[in-house]
Amino acid sequence: MRLIFIFLLGLLFYFNYELWLGDNGVSRIAELQTKINEQQELNDASLARNNAMSAEVQDLRDGSSAIEELARLEQGMIKQGEVFVQILGTNQKSGPQQ
Repeated sequence: MRLIFIFLLGLLFYFNYELWLGDNGVSRIAELQTKINEQQELNDASLARNNAMSAEVQDLRDGSSAIEELARLEQGMIKQGEVFVQILGTNQKSGPQQ
């Protein structure tokens, strides 16, 4: 009877050691959970960026106003008959930069 008690007590200590300090113990599970949360945040940010890009592509395919806006913004294009006026802020200098 005493041998069975010692054996069961040994099993109890072994399983508790594995639970708290083992390779797949509580600390490892917590570490993996934080990695999962970090990856989920990255995935959400990427999904939002992809949705925005998809909407922009759809806008470029469907309408000419998006193409015109993009050309005006990035290329500085103006329509015929328009007057281009550039207003410099207080921290900007006019003329060539050195």
